[in-house]
Amino acid sequence: MDSLVESLSQSFTVVPPTAVPAMLDCVVASTGLSHMSLFSSFLSAFPNLSKDFIKDQTHLELHQCNFLASFVSALCHILKKLGANRNALKSFIWKCFIPLTKMVHSYDVELLNQIAESFFNVVTETNTWEVVEETVVPFFLQSVGHYIGMVENEQIAVYEWSSHTILQSSSGQMNEFEIETQLYDSCPLAISCHVLSFVLSTALRTQQEAQATSKSTLKNGCFDAQKFVGNIMWDLSIMTVRMLSDSLENRSCAISFLLPCIFSSLAFRSFELSVHGKEYKFSRKFFFREIWRCCSMLLSHGPLERRDAYAILSLFFSFTQGCEDVCLSDISEEFDIRQEKEFWDEMKRGLVDKEGLVRKQTLYILRRMLHLVEGNKFCSGISAKLSNGKSSIPSGMTRRGLWAEREAESMGLEKICSSVDRCLNAQQRWESFILLYEILEEYGTHLVEAAWTHQITLLLQSLQAPINSTSERAYEGQTKDLEDIFDWLPILWERGFCHHNPQVRCFIMQSFLGIEWNNHGNCAKLVPDSFIFGPFMQGLNDPVHHKEFGVKGVYSSRTIKGAAKFLRQFASCLNLRTGVAFVRKLASVAKQQSFGRAGLMGLAESIASAACGVQKHNDCGEEWLENKLSDNGEDFLDVLRFIIECSKQHFNPNYRLRVCEKVMETAMCLVCSCDVPLEIVLHFVWAVPQEFTNHGGSLRERMQEWLSGCGKKLCGATFCSTEKLVLVSLYDFPERFISHQCSVHFITYDDEDLDAWAFEAKRWARVLFLLINDEHHVEPILMFIQHHGNSICKQKNLFEAMPLKFLILITSIIRELQIMQERSHSRETTVILEKFAVTFLLTIEELVSFANLSCSIFWSRVVMDDPKLPNSIRGKLGGPSQRRLSSSFTTAVLKAIISTKTVASVLSCCAHFKSDVLDTAFTSLWKFCLKIVSSPTCYNETEAEIFLAAYEALAPVLKTLVSTFSPLALKIIAANSELVLLNAESRSLLDSLVLSFLENINNLLAAGAMVRTRRAILMKWKWLCLECLLSIPDHALKNGVPLHGDDFFFSDAAVRCIFSDLIENLENAGEESVLSMLRSLRLLLEMFYSEKLVSAVSSCFGMDTQMMWQLVRSAWIVHVSCNKRRIAPIAALLSSVLHSSVFGDEGMHVTDNAPGPLKWFVEKILEEGTKSPRTIRLAAMHLTGLWLSNPKTIKYYMKELKLLSLYGSVAFDEDFEAELSDNHDAKNEVSLLEKSLDPELTEAFINTELYARVSVAVLFYKLKDLAKSVLPENNNGHCLAALESGKMYLLELLDSAVHDKDLSKELYKKYSGIHRRKIRAWQMLCVLSQFIDEDIVNKVAPSLHICLYRNNLPAVRQYLETFAIHLYLNFPSLVRAYLFIISGLVFWV
Repeated sequence: MDSLVESLSQSFTVVPPTAVPAMLDCVVASTGLSHMSLFSSFLSAFPNLSKDFIKDQTHLELHQCNFLASFVSALCHILKKLGANRNALKSFIWKCFIPLTKMVHSYDVELLNQIAESFFNVVTETNTWEVVEETVVPFFLQSVGHYIGMVENEQIAVYEWSSHTILQSSSGQMNEFEIETQLYDSCPLAISCHVLSFVLSTALRTQQEAQATSKSTLKNGCFDAQKFVGNIMWDLSIMTVRMLSDSLENRSCAISFLLPCIFSSLAFRSFELSVHGKEYKFSRKFFFREIWRCCSMLLSHGPLERRDAYAILSLFFSFTQGCEDVCLSDISEEFDIRQEKEFWDEMKRGLVDKEGLVRKQTLYILRRMLHLVEGNKFCSGISAKLSNGKSSIPSGMTRRGLWAEREAESMGLEKICSSVDRCLNAQQRWESFILLYEILEEYGTHLVEAAWTHQITLLLQSLQAPINSTSERAYEGQTKDLEDIFDWLPILWERGFCHHNPQVRCFIMQSFLGIEWNNHGNCAKLVPDSFIFGPFMQGLNDPVHHKEFGVKGVYSSRTIKGAAKFLRQFASCLNLRTGVAFVRKLASVAKQQSFGRAGLMGLAESIASAACGVQKHNDCGEEWLENKLSDNGEDFLDVLRFIIECSKQHFNPNYRLRVCEKVMETAMCLVCSCDVPLEIVLHFVWAVPQEFTNHGGSLRERMQEWLSGCGKKLCGATFCSTEKLVLVSLYDFPERFISHQCSVHFITYDDEDLDAWAFEAKRWARVLFLLINDEHHVEPILMFIQHHGNSICKQKNLFEAMPLKFLILITSIIRELQIMQERSHSRETTVILEKFAVTFLLTIEELVSFANLSCSIFWSRVVMDDPKLPNSIRGKLGGPSQRRLSSSFTTAVLKAIISTKTVASVLSCCAHFKSDVLDTAFTSLWKFCLKIVSSPTCYNETEAEIFLAAYEALAPVLKTLVSTFSPLALKIIAANSELVLLNAESRSLLDSLVLSFLENINNLLAAGAMVRTRRAILMKWKWLCLECLLSIPDHALKNGVPLHGDDFFFSDAAVRCIFSDLIENLENAGEESVLSMLRSLRLLLEMFYSEKLVSAVSSCFGMDTQMMWQLVRSAWIVHVSCNKRRIAPIAALLSSVLHSSVFGDEGMHVTDNAPGPLKWFVEKILEEGTKSPRTIRLAAMHLTGLWLSNPKTIKYYMKELKLLSLYGSVAFDEDFEAELSDNHDAKNEVSLLEKSLDPELTEAFINTELYARVSVAVLFYKLKDLAKSVLPENNNGHCLAALESGKMYLLELLDSAVHDKDLSKELYKKYSGIHRRKIRAWQMLCVLSQFIDEDIVNKVAPSLHICLYRNNLPAVRQYLETFAIHLYLNFPSLVRAYLFIISGLVFWV
C-alpha cells in the first residue's frame, strides 16, 4: 500500500486534477483495494508528502500547486464514492483541508479556489452540510475572531466557535490532540474570510438550486439550506461590522471577501432566524443601517478610512437593481439613506475629493441612486429639450468654436434655440449635472468646450421655473429648490478650478465669471460662502488665470476684475449685518491660504469690491449704527494689516502700493477708526509702508480721511467727532505710555524692553503726524513735552522708567519731524517745526543735566570679578548678542545711552537757532566725546561692557556733532589739540582725537575681557564713530568753517595710520561693520586726492601701488564673505576701492606688463558678477562712468568689456528696485557711484539682464561724441584716447566673432546660449561701427566677409548685414573689391 500511495503521489505532480478521478477508478478496479483503505492511506501519508516542499517556502511552485490540487481532488473523489460518511469527511477536514488552508498563501487564490471547490462539491453531492456547520464554520469563525480580537458573544452569535465547543462537537470521532493542534494554530485572516465567503456563496447557490426545483430542503430533507445561509450570514455580519471599525488590514479583508457575498445574499431576499430563542429579521436594509454607521465613522477620519467608506458604499449599491430596492422591508425597519443629510454631504465631498478613485466611486453611487445608466457616457436626456435640426454656424465663429459646435452635435447637444422650452425637470437636471461632471474628469478641452456652455446655460435658465413637488420622486428633491441646486453647482465649478488641464481651468473660471447674475434673478446670493472662501479663492490664486498680470506695470487681470465684479454683486444681495460678516470672513482667508502675487492682489481687490457692494447697497447711517459689530472690528483690521504684511514679501513697490490702496478702500468702507482701540489702529497704520503715507505719498490723503472718519459713509460718528475722538486718544497716549508699569519705585529693563517701547512710540508718532494738519493740533503735545521735560530730573527719583519712556517719545517725535522737514516745505510744516524747536529749547538744559547724571555710570570705575548675570543671558544659545551685565547695570547704561541720544536728536532739530543754551549743550556733548575717547583701558568684563555702552552712546552724538559742525566745535577741538601740540608750527587738529580713539578702543578689543560676540558689537561702533570723525573735514567745508593759518585736520602720518588699521581689519569685517568701514575708506581716499579738502591733510603724498594692493586684496576677501543680495555693501565697495581719484592713475592698472591692483580687482569683481546679477549691474554702472571719465584706461579692459557686452542672466529683479526705495543706505551708496551715462536708459534697464550690455553700448556712443571733438590744432588726450579705445574694442570684438569657439559656430539651436551670445556680439558691433576709420578698414573688411560667408540664423544675420551696410555706405570703394559678397548680401536682403 505504501508503494502504491507513493507512486500515485508522484503522479499527482503531473496529472491534472480533472484526470485524477478516472485514474483512481482504474487503480481501484485493477488492485481491488477498497476506497476506505485508500482514503486512510492518503490521509496518513499527507503530512510526510507535504512537509518537504512546504518547509521554508514563501511561494509555491507550479508543480507543487498541481500536486496539492490533484491530491485534494483524489481525496474528494474517494469521499464521493464513500457517500455521506461523516467521520471520513471530518477526518478530511481536520487532517487535510484545514492544514492546507494554512499552507496556502493569500495570494495563491487560484489554488485555494480549486481546493475549496473540490471540497464543497463533495459536501453538496453528499449533503453533509451539517459537518461543515459543526467543523469548518466554527473553526474559521474562531480564526477570524482571534485575529480581530473578538470574543464570542453567546447572546447574539448563532454559532458557538470557542475551542471547547469545537472539541465537544468532534469528541469520540478523532484524536482530540490533533484537533487542539489545529485550533491552536489559527488560519490567516484573509484565508479564513475567503473560505467563509466560499461557504456562504456555495450554500446560497445550493439554496437557489433547491428553490428552482421546488424543494426547500436537500435530498433527504434533513438539512435546511435557507436557515444555514441565514445563520452564517448573521454571524458574518456581526464580524464584518466589527472588522470595518478595526485596522486597515481587517477592513480590507471584510471589503474584499465578506461584504460582496453578504450583499449578494441580501440582494433579493431577507432572512428570518432565531438566535437563542429570539426572532430576528435579517434584511438588506437592516444590515445596511449598520454598515452606514460604520461608514459614517470612517468618513470622519483620514483619507484611507474615507477611501474604504466610499468603497463599501459603492460595493453595496453595485448589488442593487435600483434605489427602490433599498426599502424592501416593513415599516418597522424603515431606514432610507436618501433622507440622511450626512449621506448627501458626503456625496458632495466625495465628488471633489483629490483622489480619483474616490471621485469615481462617489459618481457610481450617485448614478445608482438616481437610476442613471452608464451606457452612453456623454449622452444626456436633455437633448429632447434641444432643437433637432442642425443649426447653422454663425459667421465670425473661430475655428475653436466651430470644433466645439461640431463636438456638441456629435454628443446630441445642438445649439439652443430661443423657442425651446428651457425648463428642466429634476431628472434632467441630474443628467445635466452628471454629464458636466464626467467631461471634467477627462483631460482634453474639446468636450468641455462643447458641452459646458450649453448645459450650464440650461441649468441656470431653469432656476426660475419651480418644480412641481408632487410629480417628483423623493431623491430628486436635491435639485428641486434653488438652494439645493446651488449646493451641487459649486461641485462642478470646483472640479473645473482644480482640473489638471490649465486650459480647462481657464475656461471654467471665465465661464463662471462671465455669468450675468442679474439675468437670473437674485441667484448670486445663493452661491455658498464655503465655495467662495475655499475653491473660488484657490482658483483665483492660480497663476494660469493671470498671464497679463504685471505687464507694463498693470497689476490686474481679466480674472481679478471678473472676481471683483462677482463679489460686488454677491455682497450687494446681502443685508448689512450678513454682508459685513461675509467681508470679514473673506478677508480672513488670507490667514488660511498662502497666496502668490496675483492671488494676493485678487484677494485684496475682491475684499474691496465686496466691501463697496455692502456699503452701496446699505447706504444708510442709521442702519449702520444699529448693526455695526465693533467687537469684530479689531480682528478685521488685524486681518487687513496681515494682508499688507503679506504684500511686503513681493518686492515691487508699485505692486505693494496697489494692494495697500485696496486695503485702504476696504477699511474706509467698513471700519471706523474711532470704533477700534487705538493700539489696533497704530499697528494697522504702521503696516502700511511709510513712503506711501509720508508727505507727498500716494496714500497719505486716504489714510488721513480714514483716521478722520470723513472717508466712510457708514461711520457711527460725524467727521469732526471722529477726528476729535482719535486725536484725544492720541493726546492721552503719552501719559498712559510713560506711566504704564510704573507701580514700583524701581524697575529694571533691558534692550528688548527698550525696543518694544520704541516701537510703540514710533507707531504713535507716525499716526499723530498723519492727523496733525494745523498748528493748534500740536499744543497738547507741546505742553506735555514742556511739563515733563522741565521736571525730568525730579522724575528720575520717582519712577525709574518714566524719564526713559519720555525720552523715547521725544526721539520718535523728532524722527517724524525730520521726515516732515525733508518732504514738505509748506508754511504749516514750517510753523509746526518752529513750535517744536522752541519747546525743545525750553527743555534742552534739563535734558542735558539728566544726560550728565545718567552718564556718570561711564566714569565710575566698577570692579566686579564675578557679576551676577541674568539667567536669560547665561543659558542662552544663539540669537542677538546681549549685554553681559547685571540687571541694574543694564538699566543704568541704557538710561545713559538713551539720554545722550535724545540730547543729540534735540540738538540736531534745533541747530539752526542761535542760543547760548544750545552752545552750552553742544559744548557738553563735545566734552562727553573727548572724555569717552580718552578713557583708559579696562581689563574687567563688566567695565568693558560699560565702555562698550559708552561707545554705543558716542556714535549718535558724533553723528549730530559732525553734521552740525560749527566754529564752536572747531574751537573746542583746537583747545584739545593745544594740550598735545603746544610748540608745533602747524597743528593737525584731529590727530590726537582720532589716534587716541583708535588706541583706546583697540586696546579694549585686545584686552580679551569680552566674548567674541560682544567684540563684534564693539567693532561696529568703532567704525561708525571713525566714519563720523573722518567726515569732519567734509562737513566743515560744507558748513563754511575755515581753518586758521597752517592748521590741518589730519597729518599724513595719522591718515596712513588710520588706513593701516582699516586694511588690517577689513578682511575680517562683519556684515554690520563693513559698510561703515568702506565709507571710512572712501573718506580717506578723498582726503588723499580731493582738491576741495586741501586743508584736510598736511603734506599728503597720496597712495602708492603697494598700499592699493593691500586695499584690493582685503576688499576682495570681505566682498566674497558678504551677502551678494545686499546692494549697499556692493555699491560702497565699488565707490571706495574703484575711487575716481585713483582710477585715472595708469600705474594702478598695469605694472611691469602685469595687471595692476585695480585691473586685478575689476577682473575679480566681474568674474564674481557672472554669478551675482546685482554685482555685475552695479559694476557696469560704476565702471562705464569711470571709463568715460578716464578713456586712457579703457585699453586695459578689452576682455572685461567683452564680458559685459555678452553678459546675460536673470530676466528681471524686482527686489533690486524695492531695496533701493526701502533701504536708505542702499539708495545713498548707489547715488555715490559714478553718474549714469544715460539716466533714462538706466531707469528702464537697471532691473533687467540687458543693463550691462546697454551701459557698454551707451559708453561707446558717448566716447564717439567725445572723439568727434578731436581737431588737428587741439591735441586733446582724452578725445584721442576715446577714439583709439573705440577702434581697439571694435577690432577685438570682431576678432572674437571670427575666431571665438562659440561665436564662430555655424550649427547652433535657436534661442540657445550660443545664439543669444552671437546676437549680443553683433548688436555691440553695430554700435561700434561708427569707429571704423581709414586706418582700420582694411582689418575690418576681411573679418566681416568671413562672417558673411558663414551660415547664421536670421536674428544674427540681420545685425551682421546692418554692420556690413554701414561699412559699405561709409567706404563705397569696398563695394567693387567685394562685389561677389555684395551680390550675396542683396540676395539675402
